[in-house]
Amino acid sequence: MRVDLALKRTLVDGLGSDASACLNCGSCTALCPLGLGVFPRRLFRYALLGARERLLENTEAVYSCLLCKMCEENCPAGVHITENVRSLRSYLDREVFRLGPGRA
Repeated sequence: MRVDLALKRTLVDGLGSDASACLNCGSCTALCPLGLGVFPRRLFRYALLGARERLLENTEAVYSCLLCKMCEENCPAGVHITENVRSLRSYLDREVFRLGPGRA
């Protein structure tokens, strides 16, 4: 796994400190109505480590999330999962898909 320090800085700032509070307990995965096994605990680890390739491999999962907050409501660590997913989407929109203000 290759680490992208710029990505790490960008996403750690965007995700906030609560993404690192994830206990990796699996409650979020067990409660996901879509059954997204990689989501969200692994995605947050990829982001916090700056593992760009791994994050990009899971782009579909990031956009598949319903933002229903079932995972967030039952997270024992109180991680703001839906806000973190929105931050990941914003990053992908800007940096991968080149969407947003001033992008052509």
